[in-house]
Amino acid sequence: MGDWYEVCELGNGVVRVTEPHVDQLLRANLWWLRGTDRDIVVDAGLGVVPLRQEIPELFERDPLVVLTHAHLDHVGGAHEFRERAAHAAAAGILAGDIPASLYGAELYRKFGVDVAGEPGPDLLINALPYPGYDPHAYHLDGLALTRQLKDGDTVELGGRTLDVLHLPGHTPGCIALLEQRTGVLYSGDVVYDGSLIDNLPDSDLASYRRSMELLAQLDVSVVHPGHGHSFNRTRLRELAGAYLRGTAASH
Repeated sequence: MGDWYEVCELGNGVVRVTEPHVDQLLRANLWWLRGTDRDIVVDAGLGVVPLRQEIPELFERDPLVVLTHAHLDHVGGAHEFRERAAHAAAAGILAGDIPASLYGAELYRKFGVDVAGEPGPDLLINALPYPGYDPHAYHLDGLALTRQLKDGDTVELGGRTLDVLHLPGHTPGCIALLEQRTGVLYSGDVVYDGSLIDNLPDSDLASYRRSMELLAQLDVSVVHPGHGHSFNRTRLRELAGAYLRGTAASH
């Protein structure tokens, strides 16, 4: 092991962690934020390789993990953290049988997604974390939260405060975190610079549109999303506007 995760220091106490051997469909960003009192980690990856084993320094200050929603690519490593927070609407899913597979067709089946006969992507990792690893054995156990979040809550790190924004649509329990002082938004899967997913069984188009309307008016400096690269306020407005126009006929 040693190369499953890619760690990138962005400055100002922010670190991005990614899983380069994971297919784009599930290759999520983990955001490690350092405060003066404690650290938090936003999302927890797939859980294929233990974070504690490969990035032990991540756990030196007993960080809180905040889960932006209850999908496998964001919660896989959450069990490694002593304190775990997510929106109350995600608590039930997290506590139960979290749909998980490293095979595209099986994952779509578990999510209840109808792919209209088209085969999904095959194996969703392009390397094995160690010789003899069996991708078929991958699964996620239920997970209890130590804190349930709601819109308007704050997460204090010491020297930085994050406001919780409940932004349902992709899932009922989707949240983003906004650092008011710097205008940095950690958006999870509510918005990223790519094709947004609003057709899962628990997605809700009307809610997603309301979330996008809110995001379009938000005063941010940079967005650190759940997938892909970061972008600025102008691009956020472009993405929100494009989504609202593209879904207007379906509304």
